[in-house]
Amino acid sequence: MTIEKNNDISVDVKATYLEQESEPAKSRYLFSYTITIKNSGLISARLLSRYWKITGGDGHEQEVEGYGVVGVHPYLTHDQEFTYTSAAMLDTPVGMMQGHYLMVTDDGERFEVDIPAFTLAVPQRLH
Repeated sequence: MTIEKNNDISVDVKATYLEQESEPAKSRYLFSYTITIKNSGLISARLLSRYWKITGGDGHEQEVEGYGVVGVHPYLTHDQEFTYTSAAMLDTPVGMMQGHYLMVTDDGERFEVDIPAFTLAVPQRLH
């Protein structure tokens, strides 16, 4: 599902519960998320950094910031896309993530690409 588009940069997210790596008895629920970032515009841009706010079902929030994604700073020209997979650990079976990417164009203009909240949920936990 496309969840946001800024400066012709779109972000698609697919989240998956990793049952084999989770330990519900210890309140450890691991989720992977695969993100595809696509540049549909005419202006090229490089991803500089990311910011995430991860919220558990109990309202506990944690913030994660860092340079690039999965150790790289993808550069996207017209119609290029970059896909990566990462993971998040929650202490509740349901939560959500939201955030933004900081991008920069070739001429030095910086802009944020918002990533609205998406759900992390153990199957059968949401109706």
